[in-house]
Amino acid sequence: MTRTELGIQIRLGKTELAASVVDTFYERYPEFKSRYGTEGYKKSIQDGEYHFLFLAEALETEEPILFMNYISWVKTLFNSIELPIQILQETIQLMKDVLNLRFSPPETEPACNLLEQSVHLLTSEEPIQTSYIDESSPLGTVARSYLNALLAADRRTASDIIGQAIKNGASIKDIYLEVFQKSQQEIGRLWQLNRISVAQEHFCSAATQMIMAQLYSQLFNGELKHKHVIVACVGGELHELGARMVADIFELEGWDSYFIGASTPLKDLLKTITEKKPDLIALSVTMTFHLPELKTYINEIHRISPSIKIMVGGYPFNASPTLWQKVGADAWAPDAVQAVKMAEKLTA
Repeated sequence: MTRTELGIQIRLGKTELAASVVDTFYERYPEFKSRYGTEGYKKSIQDGEYHFLFLAEALETEEPILFMNYISWVKTLFNSIELPIQILQETIQLMKDVLNLRFSPPETEPACNLLEQSVHLLTSEEPIQTSYIDESSPLGTVARSYLNALLAADRRTASDIIGQAIKNGASIKDIYLEVFQKSQQEIGRLWQLNRISVAQEHFCSAATQMIMAQLYSQLFNGELKHKHVIVACVGGELHELGARMVADIFELEGWDSYFIGASTPLKDLLKTITEKKPDLIALSVTMTFHLPELKTYINEIHRISPSIKIMVGGYPFNASPTLWQKVGADAWAPDAVQAVKMAEKLTA
């Protein structure tokens, strides 16, 4: 069995594998089952599925960094909610045990090696991620004030802050990159550190989308280039704000963008491509375990339109700059401005 085949088998069997890990853990530590009850048991299995999904994708793409970054993220989360790291260490050991029972040890070696590396990561000192907002930057204080208003659930003030920044000479492009993007990254960091709730995170994202919509009329100031781009998230991917920013910056730079949004069904995307005949498709993925679906989307798009250019973006590609080649895309970009620059080269 190859590394890729092992990854596929782990992904397909994630629920059974996760249940085996959780059942064994609860047998060893029955106090956890009595403490957290049925709902806690279900949540533990769900978490175990995520562990196996990220492991599977790291194997399938041969990009270990995807799993290591995930474990680093989980480590930070455990620390923020004051769960002992030893629980995560034992969970990883159980993952190795379960894999060796499910498959033969020679076949599981790539997965077990990666799991062993992650254990070392848990016991090492890592640099602490500081705020994404640098208040010494030109729009740093604007970004901080904007974020504070959102966290206070004050959309009106947040909107006024953006309006005033534009009156003071800030460009729409800079507002998107230095205020909207930075504040969203910081919101994600604060959630991971257990400093804000899921409800607050959702409110902040929704408020930013509303404020972006208020700016929409100001995007049409550039020279029209008569180029068309479709921007979408693959099926199951619910993180759409970054993709929306990309679509808006394309508009600002004179492109005609058709933003479809979150969790776009493949058949609907293919129909839209046939109808709109765009120059470029921009696909977004935030969660690593959506990469298999992304590869399917790219293959199907190329099947119906072999010459069309496809650009990808999102967290996994920022973590591994060569990953775009492995999913069959023509290019990737780390942010909206770079996406437009790359798009101009691809469609020249």
